[in-house]
This record gives sequence, C-alpha cells and structure tokens, in this order.
Amino acid sequence: MPNVVRLILGFAVLGGAIALMIFGFWGWGILAILISILIIVTYFFNENMLLAQWFLRKDNMGKAEAYLNRITNYEKQLIRVQHGYYNLLIGLIESRKAPMQSEKYFKKSLSLGMHMDHNIALAKLSLAGIAMAKRNKREATMYLSEAKKADKSKLLADQIKQMKDQLGMMDRQQQVRYR
Repeated sequence: MPNVVRLILGFAVLGGAIALMIFGFWGWGILAILISILIIVTYFFNENMLLAQWFLRKDNMGKAEAYLNRITNYEKQLIRVQHGYYNLLIGLIESRKAPMQSEKYFKKSLSLGMHMDHNIALAKLSLAGIAMAKRNKREATMYLSEAKKADKSKLLADQIKQMKDQLGMMDRQQQVRYR
C-alpha cells in the first residue's frame, strides 16, 4: 500500500474516532484512535521491514526475504529515510547466498544514507569482508577503519577485531607464497 494511502486512511479513521467520541461512543472512539495511531505509525515504520528485521535476528532468511519481497517498489512504498535500510537488509540476505553480488546493495545503502551509526558500521564491515575476499587489502583496511569510527557504541568491536586478525593472516599467507 502506498504511503499516501496509509496517511489518508489513518487520518480518516482518526476523524471517525473523533466523531464516535462526539456522539458518545467513547469505547469505540478510543479503540478507533488506537487503530489510527497504528496505521499512521506504519507510514514511518513499514511492517514488512519490521518483520524482515525480526526474522533476520531469528536467523530465518527465507521468511525475511519473503517479507522484503512484498515491497515491490521501495521508492513508493517506503519513506526516503528507509531506502538505505531496505538496501542494507537486501544486502544482508544476499550476502548469505552470493557474497560478491551483495556489494552493490551495501554501497547503495551507504549512498542513500542511514541514521544509526551501528548500521553504517555493519554495512562498512560487510564491504570490508567482500574486499578481503577479493584480496584487496587497501580497500578492506579503509572499510575496517571507517567501520571502527562508525561503531561508537562498540556493538561490532569483536567482529572488527576478528576481521583485522584475518587481514593480518592474509598478509602472512601472501609472504609465505612469495618465499
């Protein structure tokens, strides 16, 4: 459902709730206000995105992908703030299937912008992993340092440390090959 329709429907239900309360049906009016608030909140937080995030946390990729596939045109169905997060979620799901193809989604999510620093750090950490898989050490170290700067609450500190250790092992492997 397009966002404009959600807003119109939410405010129509809110108007109906006010009319119910004016005519003395307080119980139904309060229920209708709660329903209108729920409809208006889905304008800002798309239910498919919320369910996809929940299934990603439960590590159920099939259902998360199914809910993201319900969003047919993300530019019309989501507000501009959510475009980056949509591409981040698609990139996370795609990275399980084909890691090299997920790079474009992570880059697009960073270019569209995200407000939460830990999500920016997650996208840059994923890009660092892809760069390591391509044996591009300079790009990987750049993304790792950017991820470390973006991870202000230290949610990804362990993963960043592991990636740096793997990057150091990659150096040692290259030195052994050249000897």
